[in-house]
Amino acid sequence: MKFLDVKEREGQYDATVAETAEPLPGPGEVLFQVAASGINRADLAQIAGRYPPPPGEPSILGLEISGTLENGDAVCALVAGGAHAERAAVPARQIFPAPRCLDLVSAAGIPEAFLTAYLNLVAEAGLRAGETLLVHAGASGVGLAAVALGKFLGARVAATTRTKEKLSALIAGGADLAVDTSSNDLVVEVEREWGAGSVDVILDPVGAKTLEADVRLLATGGRVVFIATLSGASAPLDLGALMGKRARLIGSMLRARPREEKAALVDRFQRDILPGFDAGRLSVTVDSIYPPARAAEAFTRMRQNRNTGKILIDWTRSDPVSA
Repeated sequence: MKFLDVKEREGQYDATVAETAEPLPGPGEVLFQVAASGINRADLAQIAGRYPPPPGEPSILGLEISGTLENGDAVCALVAGGAHAERAAVPARQIFPAPRCLDLVSAAGIPEAFLTAYLNLVAEAGLRAGETLLVHAGASGVGLAAVALGKFLGARVAATTRTKEKLSALIAGGADLAVDTSSNDLVVEVEREWGAGSVDVILDPVGAKTLEADVRLLATGGRVVFIATLSGASAPLDLGALMGKRARLIGSMLRARPREEKAALVDRFQRDILPGFDAGRLSVTVDSIYPPARAAEAFTRMRQNRNTGKILIDWTRSDPVSA
C-alpha cells in the first residue's frame, strides 16, 4: 500500500508517496480503507524526531482518519500513528460514525481536533455552561474545534491569534471575543470586555509566553490546560496568585494515553458531542485539502502557520482542493 514518507532537510519537507506492506489488524483492531487523513503539529514534531509514536504503535505519521470499513460503513478514527496511508489497522473502539452532514474527506478533521478539545475542556477542565473559556492559537484545527465546542457547551468564548487576517475566522467560528496578540495586550483586551479575573478555563498550546497572562486572567477556581509548549516549556510562575485564586494548572496529552482511555473518550464523545454535527450546531473548518503527491506543501503550510482550521490529505483524488 501507499503511505507518506516525510523527511525534513534544511528546513524543507521532502514528502514521498512510498510503498509498504499492508497492515495486519491485531487483537481488537479492524482494517480501515482511508479516505482522508488530517495533519497535526504532532506530525511535524515526529518528523523532527521529538515526538515518537508510543510503543507498539505504527511509525507511519498521522493521528486521525476518515474512511470505510470492510462492511462499507463510513467512519472516522483516532489513532496513535499510521493515518497518512491508504489503509490502517485501527482499534475498533476508537472508531465512530462519520456525520451524515459532512463529506467523508472533511470528516477526517474531526477525530484529533475535536477529541483533543473534548478531552481537555470537559474531562480535564470540567467546562460548564455559563463559564468563560479562552482558547489560545484559536485559528488552528484544535483551536477552532475548541471554540465551537465551547459554544456548543454554553460557554462564553475568547480566542487568540497572532495573525490579524485570522480574526474574522475566529468570530465566524463562534468566538465572542477575538484578540490579535501580535498587536494587542491580551489581559487588557479581556479585562476591558469582561472584567478582571473573568476566565474560568484556558486551553493553552503556547506554554511559556502565555503562562503569566493566563494566571492573571483566571477567575477564582479557574483552570488552565496545557496541551503543548510551542513557545517553550519553562516560565516563572506566581504561586501566590495561583494559590489566591485556588486555580489549577493541568498538563494533558492525548496520544500517549492507553487505548482503554481513548476508547472510553470516544464512547463519551459519540454520545455527548457527535449528534451536534448532524444537528447543525458543530462543523469542521477545513483550511485546505491536498493529494498525497503534494503533501510537502501541506506540511509546509502548517509549519508556516498559514492555515486556518484543518489541513487534510485526500487519498481518493489526485488534484488539490482548496476548501
